Amino acid sequence: MPAGPPPNNNLVMAILGLLCCWPLGIPAVVFAAQVNGKWNGGDQAGAIESAAKAKKFATIALVLGIIGTLIYIALFAMGAMNADTSTGM
Repeated sequence: MPAGPPPNNNLVMAILGLLCCWPLGIPAVVFAAQVNGKWNGGDQAGAIESAAKAKKFATIALVLGIIGTLIYIALFAMGAMNADTSTGM
Protein backbone atom coordinates (compact mmCIF):
# COMPACT_ATOMS: atom_id res chain seq x y z
CA MET A 1 0.00 0.00 0.00
CA PRO A 2 1.43 3.42 -0.95
CA ALA A 3 2.46 5.84 1.73
CA GLY A 4 0.50 9.03 2.16
CA PRO A 5 -2.96 10.07 1.09
CA PRO A 6 -4.21 9.39 -2.43
CA PRO A 7 -4.37 12.27 -4.90
CA ASN A 8 -7.58 14.25 -5.20
CA ASN A 9 -9.85 12.24 -7.48
CA ASN A 10 -11.74 15.37 -8.66
CA LEU A 11 -15.02 13.45 -8.56
CA VAL A 12 -17.15 16.46 -7.62
CA MET A 13 -15.75 18.51 -10.49
CA ALA A 14 -16.23 15.51 -12.82
CA ILE A 15 -19.90 15.23 -11.85
CA LEU A 16 -20.40 18.95 -12.43
CA GLY A 17 -18.70 18.55 -15.79
CA LEU A 18 -21.04 15.67 -16.55
CA LEU A 19 -23.99 17.98 -15.94
CA CYS A 20 -22.54 20.75 -18.13
CA CYS A 21 -21.28 18.75 -21.10
CA TRP A 22 -21.98 15.03 -20.83
CA PRO A 23 -19.80 13.80 -23.73
CA LEU A 24 -16.70 15.02 -21.88
CA GLY A 25 -18.14 14.52 -18.42
CA ILE A 26 -18.41 10.76 -18.84
CA PRO A 27 -14.66 10.12 -19.19
CA ALA A 28 -14.05 12.59 -16.36
CA VAL A 29 -16.23 10.51 -14.02
CA VAL A 30 -14.64 7.25 -15.22
CA PHE A 31 -11.10 8.51 -14.59
CA ALA A 32 -12.12 9.99 -11.23
CA ALA A 33 -13.57 6.64 -10.18
CA GLN A 34 -10.28 4.88 -11.00
CA VAL A 35 -8.06 7.00 -8.74
CA ASN A 36 -8.67 5.40 -5.34
CA GLY A 37 -8.65 1.85 -6.71
CA LYS A 38 -5.33 2.35 -8.43
CA TRP A 39 -3.86 4.04 -5.35
CA ASN A 40 -4.97 1.23 -3.05
CA GLY A 41 -3.64 -1.30 -5.55
CA GLY A 42 -0.18 0.25 -5.33
CA ASP A 43 -0.25 1.97 -8.72
CA GLN A 44 0.75 5.47 -7.63
CA ALA A 45 1.66 6.66 -11.12
CA GLY A 46 -1.63 5.35 -12.53
CA ALA A 47 -3.62 7.04 -9.78
CA ILE A 48 -1.91 10.37 -10.36
CA GLU A 49 -2.41 10.04 -14.13
CA SER A 50 -6.11 9.20 -13.73
CA ALA A 51 -6.58 12.15 -11.38
CA ALA A 52 -4.94 14.48 -13.90
CA LYS A 53 -7.08 13.13 -16.75
CA ALA A 54 -10.24 13.47 -14.67
CA LYS A 55 -9.37 17.07 -13.89
CA LYS A 56 -8.57 17.83 -17.54
CA PHE A 57 -11.82 16.35 -18.90
CA ALA A 58 -13.91 17.95 -16.14
CA THR A 59 -12.35 21.36 -16.71
CA ILE A 60 -12.95 21.19 -20.46
CA ALA A 61 -16.55 20.03 -19.89
CA LEU A 62 -17.21 22.87 -17.45
CA VAL A 63 -15.74 25.50 -19.77
CA LEU A 64 -17.69 24.22 -22.77
CA GLY A 65 -20.87 24.07 -20.70
CA ILE A 66 -20.44 27.64 -19.50
CA ILE A 67 -19.62 28.91 -23.00
CA GLY A 68 -22.61 27.06 -24.44
CA THR A 69 -24.89 28.51 -21.79
CA LEU A 70 -23.63 32.04 -22.43
CA ILE A 71 -24.14 31.64 -26.19
CA TYR A 72 -27.65 30.34 -25.59
CA ILE A 73 -28.47 33.28 -23.31
CA ALA A 74 -27.03 35.76 -25.83
CA LEU A 75 -29.01 34.25 -28.71
CA PHE A 76 -32.16 34.19 -26.64
CA ALA A 77 -31.68 37.81 -25.61
CA MET A 78 -31.07 38.92 -29.20
CA GLY A 79 -34.08 37.01 -30.41
CA ALA A 80 -36.27 38.44 -27.68
CA MET A 81 -35.01 41.96 -28.38
CA ASN A 82 -35.61 41.60 -32.14
CA ALA A 83 -39.14 40.32 -31.72
CA ASP A 84 -41.72 42.17 -33.78
CA THR A 85 -43.97 44.03 -31.38
CA SER A 86 -45.91 46.01 -33.99
CA THR A 87 -49.64 45.54 -34.39
CA GLY A 88 -49.32 44.90 -38.10
CA MET A 89 -51.54 47.69 -39.39
